[in-house]
Amino acid sequence: QVQLVESGGGLVQAGGSLRLSCAASGTIFSIRAMGWYRQAPGKQRELVAAITIGGTTNYANSVKGRFTISRDNAKNTVYLQMNSLKPEDTAVYYCTIATPLRDYWGQGTQVTVSS
Repeated sequence: QVQLVESGGGLVQAGGSLRLSCAASGTIFSIRAMGWYRQAPGKQRELVAAITIGGTTNYANSVKGRFTISRDNAKNTVYLQMNSLKPEDTAVYYCTIATPLRDYWGQGTQVTVSS
């Protein structure tokens, strides 16, 4: 049974930093990419950042230059370093792992940025 467990969320003041981690347990075959999405109240879930198994990264325009995604393939772990946080970054952040057969999702971790 595959489980994704996120950690590292919390409350931070604007301008601060947080580092999210997502560790996958269980066996996952043929990982194509890992990523982070977020969903703010009343808004649709949106892609924040993704990284392919080969290391190619993709970021939402709103976080470019502030967030950095990285991964440890051997540990099936993906990280999101978030710097210069803004109140508009407040959301529940979800990690995801994409395979040819299905996507796996974590339960989400709350990030709240106070002004």
